[in-house]
Amino acid sequence: MSTHVTTTSPTPPAEAARAGAAAGNGAPRLRTPRRHSPGRPKRSVLLTVLTALVVLYTVVPLIWLVINATKTQSGLADSSGLWFAHDFALWDNIRDTFTYHDGIFGRWLLNTAMYVVLGAGGATLLAVLGGYALAKFDFFGKRGVFAVVIGAVAVPGTALAVPTFLMFSKMGLTDTPWAVIIPSLVSPFGLYLMWVFATEAIPTELLEAARIDGAGEVRTFFQVALPLLAPGLVTVLLFTTVATWNNYFLPLIMLKDSDWYPLTLGLSAWNSQAETIGGDVIYNLVITGSLITILPLIAAFLLLQKYWQSGLSAGSVKE
Repeated sequence: MSTHVTTTSPTPPAEAARAGAAAGNGAPRLRTPRRHSPGRPKRSVLLTVLTALVVLYTVVPLIWLVINATKTQSGLADSSGLWFAHDFALWDNIRDTFTYHDGIFGRWLLNTAMYVVLGAGGATLLAVLGGYALAKFDFFGKRGVFAVVIGAVAVPGTALAVPTFLMFSKMGLTDTPWAVIIPSLVSPFGLYLMWVFATEAIPTELLEAARIDGAGEVRTFFQVALPLLAPGLVTVLLFTTVATWNNYFLPLIMLKDSDWYPLTLGLSAWNSQAETIGGDVIYNLVITGSLITILPLIAAFLLLQKYWQSGLSAGSVKE
């Protein structure tokens, strides 16, 4: 007589739980752990609150500037700083800003544009050339140059203002536009940023292929390397533009003639008139001029944000 033994495979716990629940026997369900997909990161209440505070810190002064630029001198004293006055004088303030004191504000605007084009543009060009050379060429003293660049990044510009003034004074360049333009040509941070960006963005094999095809170094740089450096170039250009546009301390010690003032120094001179005996109180024009001053920077960042964001993220991902 033969005996047949029937073997059954063990039922997985998850299937048993589902079967028990379907049968209505009250078997407990097993909980599966939650998984956060990369597309939906875990939310943080603390991070949200901190981000909101940063947004308020950034946006509230801009809102205050826009609102108060619509007020007259008397309206600034009679109304709240974060709400409009009974009269809307934005267009009158803009007209008065450009016509006050024989239209000196327009000259300050042109001076600032000149300092940016020559100073920031030249600093960007030198940073691109220097960063490309340091990233793709080997030469004696390269590590020393790296140490000097890193050390220069750590030195604040105000610490060099007085020695720069003494040097330019002996050369007879003070109270001239060159006293502002020439120091603006040096951007250690821009050089370091382009150095890092060129190292990651330009494959060495691509440069070697161009040289094998007979291209010289100048042609290789402008036709092969420069298009790849466009995001980093725009990023450095924006940083140097902002630094030159907002430069205050260097023009303050270098310039005496108000005809060569940039916007920062000119608006400061207008603001100081209220502290002098018999001086005009024109806070409404100072506020309106400040609003006009920041509009080009905001437009530049909005129009070029695709390039400078990709430039800042260069080298952050390792393959």
